[in-house]
Amino acid sequence: MRVYLPCTLPALARVVTAKELGPAPLTGYAVTPALTEWYASGDTEELEYVALTEAARASLRMLAADRADGVEAGARRVVIAAEVPDDDVSMGTDLRERARVRLARAVPVEKIAAVHVDDPAAVDDVESALAALPAADGGDDDARFTVDGAEAHELLWYATQEIPDLVG
Repeated sequence: MRVYLPCTLPALARVVTAKELGPAPLTGYAVTPALTEWYASGDTEELEYVALTEAARASLRMLAADRADGVEAGARRVVIAAEVPDDDVSMGTDLRERARVRLARAVPVEKIAAVHVDDPAAVDDVESALAALPAADGGDDDARFTVDGAEAHELLWYATQEIPDLVG
């Protein structure tokens, strides 16, 4: 099963060093039966894009958490796409989290298919989104619009052999 796992550049560097993404359990996003039911008219590619977008949203929150913990993290969202055994994946039934999955095991680097990262041109909008996140969570519509503005940027696709260049 293809799973999209939210990440940050510092966390991606740790994945390279540890040779795995973990520890488990991990939260990811995938094309689940609930997502397929909700998005009935979409094909597999569209559904995977929805899962990738959900992971990118989670990556923004990981960036905010890193900064709150004093970790210097560049304002670029990161999503790891990995192929994992179906048996390692569990899905909830909550329709509000229709793409969310949990992985029972760490993901070895060999299972990483690609990495998706914001273009450096997105940094200003991601910075604005990070600053607006607390107000958006409090219900401020203007702040929510700013947070959503980060999603206007498509994540760039990187092959696994390019990962060392991203974190180096």
